[in-house]
Amino acid sequence: MLTIAVFPNTNKPEAPAVLQRILSFYADKDVRVIMPVEEARFFQHAGYGITDIENVLTDIALSIGGDGTLLGVCRRYSHHAVPVCGVNIGTLGFMADIELHELETKLQKLLDGDFHIEHRLLLAGSVRSGGKERFLGHAINDIVVKGGVARMLHLGLTINESHLLDCKADGIIISSPTGSTAYSLSAGGPIVNPNVRALIVTPICAHTFNIRPLIIQEDDTVHVAIASIPQDTIITFDGQVCYRLLPGDEVIVKKSEAQAEIIKFEDKDYYQILRTKLWRQGGEQ
Repeated sequence: MLTIAVFPNTNKPEAPAVLQRILSFYADKDVRVIMPVEEARFFQHAGYGITDIENVLTDIALSIGGDGTLLGVCRRYSHHAVPVCGVNIGTLGFMADIELHELETKLQKLLDGDFHIEHRLLLAGSVRSGGKERFLGHAINDIVVKGGVARMLHLGLTINESHLLDCKADGIIISSPTGSTAYSLSAGGPIVNPNVRALIVTPICAHTFNIRPLIIQEDDTVHVAIASIPQDTIITFDGQVCYRLLPGDEVIVKKSEAQAEIIKFEDKDYYQILRTKLWRQGGEQ
């Protein structure tokens, strides 16, 4: 029996109908569908609810929402090798691979094993404060240090043991290749194929011409020292989880030992997705 964990976004009005299509499709098949308890109750399917779902033996995790929903599921399974597939009911759906018009077809492919898994780099973020280093969490897209509205930071950037420069900027983005089409791209960073083994360091509105986006090796460690900051300076993980930072803190970002596993189908490739999701949409706006 195949166990599929379903994570529907409770804020998406289309989610109830999509969830019902999934439950109906697998109802007469050798599949066990499970859901987090809170979501199961919210959608009035309490019988599918499972406590501590991340630690239940699962074959596939299925997100219902946009890319943000998929990112959250990937972080939930950062310590377990569970492949994640996204059903797109968001605005862009760059990572979520299933569109609504092909839902049942792709659900059957999941059942048949007719897919492949891409192993995506995960970022690990820590902070050194008062001489002690504390692990904060994982991100699949990016880890960002930034101040509040219109507040400039004084940052020091070091790669491994080499101090590169001190600068004033609104913040700095450390991105994986998967996240190169997210916040980093908006800040002027490059588009990097997610299968390239690298990290991307992108400044946010730097007040100097001496720093440009950097593509560095995946095994490099990025250190961001915070000399002086406003009180509302934070570090964010995929834009979804955040922690406050203090003057003198040092943020440390490196490749995680864990990986994200993303399900992909043979009828789509990365460059096709770039064309249809990113550039074509941009041309229509």
